[in-house]
Amino acid sequence: MQNKFLSILIIFLINIILISPVVAENEFDFSITEIEILDNGNKIIGKNRGDISTSNGIIISANTFEYDKTKNILNANGNVIIKDNLKNYKIFSEDITYKKNEEIIFAKGLTNAKIKSRYNLKTKNMVFLRNQMILDSKDQTTITDIQTKTLFNLEKFNMNIENEILKGEKVLVISNYNLPQNDKMFFENSMFDLKNKNIVAKDIEIQMKKNTFDNMDNDPRLKGVSLTKENDITTINKGIFTSCKKDDNCPPWTINANKITHDKNKKVLIYDRALLKVYNIPILYFPKFFHPDPTVKRQSGLLQPRLNNSNTLGSSINIPYYHVIADNKDLTVRPTIFDKDIKMFQNEYRQVNENSSLSLDFAYIDNYKSSLSNKKNSISHLFAQFDADLAMDNFTNSNFFLSIQKVTNDTYLKIFDGNIFKNKLTPDNYNILNSEAKLTLNNDKYNFTAGLQSFENLQLVSSDRYQYILPYYNYDKQIFTEFDKGFINFTSTGSNELNNTNNLKTRVINDLNFRSLDLISENGIKSNYGIYMKNLNTTAKNDSMYKSSPQVELMNILEFNSSLPMISESKNSVNYLTPKISLRYNPGDMKNYTNNDRKVSVNNIFDINRLGIDDSFEEGKSLTIGLDFKKSNILDINKYFEAKLATVYRENDENFIPISSGIDKKNSNFFGSVSSNLSEFLNIGYDFIIDNDLNTLKYNSLNTTLNFKNLSSEFTFIEESGQFGDANTLSNKTKLKFSDENYLTFNTRRNRKINLTEYYDLIYEYKNDCLVAGIKYNKTYYEDRDLKPSENLLFTITLTPLTSFEQKVDK
Repeated sequence: MQNKFLSILIIFLINIILISPVVAENEFDFSITEIEILDNGNKIIGKNRGDISTSNGIIISANTFEYDKTKNILNANGNVIIKDNLKNYKIFSEDITYKKNEEIIFAKGLTNAKIKSRYNLKTKNMVFLRNQMILDSKDQTTITDIQTKTLFNLEKFNMNIENEILKGEKVLVISNYNLPQNDKMFFENSMFDLKNKNIVAKDIEIQMKKNTFDNMDNDPRLKGVSLTKENDITTINKGIFTSCKKDDNCPPWTINANKITHDKNKKVLIYDRALLKVYNIPILYFPKFFHPDPTVKRQSGLLQPRLNNSNTLGSSINIPYYHVIADNKDLTVRPTIFDKDIKMFQNEYRQVNENSSLSLDFAYIDNYKSSLSNKKNSISHLFAQFDADLAMDNFTNSNFFLSIQKVTNDTYLKIFDGNIFKNKLTPDNYNILNSEAKLTLNNDKYNFTAGLQSFENLQLVSSDRYQYILPYYNYDKQIFTEFDKGFINFTSTGSNELNNTNNLKTRVINDLNFRSLDLISENGIKSNYGIYMKNLNTTAKNDSMYKSSPQVELMNILEFNSSLPMISESKNSVNYLTPKISLRYNPGDMKNYTNNDRKVSVNNIFDINRLGIDDSFEEGKSLTIGLDFKKSNILDINKYFEAKLATVYRENDENFIPISSGIDKKNSNFFGSVSSNLSEFLNIGYDFIIDNDLNTLKYNSLNTTLNFKNLSSEFTFIEESGQFGDANTLSNKTKLKFSDENYLTFNTRRNRKINLTEYYDLIYEYKNDCLVAGIKYNKTYYEDRDLKPSENLLFTITLTPLTSFEQKVDK
């Protein structure tokens, strides 16, 4: 036993004697499960995985090792990991060779690295110069910057780890690589200072994300001969920019510049010696110009000038200036100078707070001379809007809204239509101004609205043009929403209304309505009924309908509806036939609406309030009979033929029902419609009202749309006679599509009653993802005080996102 122990001890001492000098001399410390020493100690082989560490802080882990003492070269194979905690990097490979004397590590095959806990690297056949701390490879390499979310793809690369300098050839850089939309940069060769975020590159192309300018069809891109980025200034030499979609042809527009400079702090792009080309044809030259970069939504500066020409106002030029006051405030000043000594100053102020927004639009015009007066005057407009979310706890919606619309000249909006810069505050109707203050409260129990409102009709004389509603309210609430017999609803409305200076009326109207659920019999008849009750409270002054003393009225109407839906099927179609009736009985009277304009059609004749009256129910007893027919294509539900017919029978003529409704007599007119969409080439819609003698047409409305390949044309004919009106017009809208990008449209309307064409519009438009150009010819025959008939041409061009230009020439 002692001899055996002595033998083991001698062998162990011999190993210590042989190995220790090698380790000490070459600064390797082996920690390996199984080791073999060959060639008189000049070769050491490690097996079954282990670690080797050096005095300079490297730890190498691998499945097997082979160390050549004479050459001082270490080979490691199988899941090799090189870790340097001092320099903060890791290298992963299957096979490495470490030349210790030269401090060079060769990583063969696929190799990964993690550098400074920031960069992830994937490459092949990488060389690591440890003394210089440089990584190098001639193969395809991907480097991910975790901190900035940037991905680098290089065909060759060289990286200084300590200085964080990256060099490469045929480089693709993707910013925000983890997002579906990102910017891409291509460089033939480049050097990146990753620490200071500086770049020097040659032969560059920058592809911005497709939605940079809010259009997914765009391909905004910038090419240049070279690029330098130092601190926050990027300079591109001999650059070409466009936002147009890529195809095999030249872009619709480009800007070529000798130098393009991007100031990141000022968020501005500056072009030196720039040339605008449209389809490669030089259009405009700019010695220098600038615009905000794509990240900017708001920036102070001059906006695009605008030229205009009018036969009423003469020629004019507008030079707007946009000023950012704060993050939530801005002001746009738009001075306009006319050749007729008119000066116009329009200003738009906007402010957005956390729970509210304010917009003001004010214009002042000096030296305007109306054709109705020989005196020059100053005129103006004020449009304002304030919207606030009150955020009340007990309401899902609590909002306060205020709007003001005011002009000092009746034809102001029409005359200056081409010079006013329109926004959400501009009235839609140039004849009616509406100012309002409104409070809205909604929750799951009820809805409530209250406010003040005023209307000004600019076409009426001063004494009759105003209507004030001071105040009004609307309240509605569902009662017994889970009632198994039907629905009960309560509404209450009130208003204090002043018209024509001295006509004042105050009303409070309460409605309690019950409508049953549908009852379906065994033979398929569907029925329901309704009970509608109204409480009307009124007082008035100088009013023909309401008395001056307070009045309280109660009224109700009963309704019973029944229909029998029938269906038949054939091989190619499904036919629906539905006869229906509605019985109504009002035991009381109604207000006198004989001369009021109320339209009834086959589409609303079965509505309980088909007359659109809120303070009365339709008087008397009536029976409404209708028949609906529809034929649908089984293979295509969008192809159909539909016809409707209805009429009303009464016990007596009712003199207070509006004559214009056509349902005031014992036997009413017949109301009908026919619509057909059986062909992709032709669509027809026809509404008509025919006298109960079935001989006299009182109302015709025919709408026909023709579609044939690239041509579509819509004709609308309207004819009214008798109590339904006195109109006879024919209008046409035609569109000819030459290609996906070229359109020609023509619009006109003729008043056949007076044999006069009211207007012509002829428009040619070219449109793609980045360029819109159009020519519009317009001729009108309207005349309204200062507004005279006009004939003009309008030229427009839009280069997305660069600029828009519009030129109007009145003839």
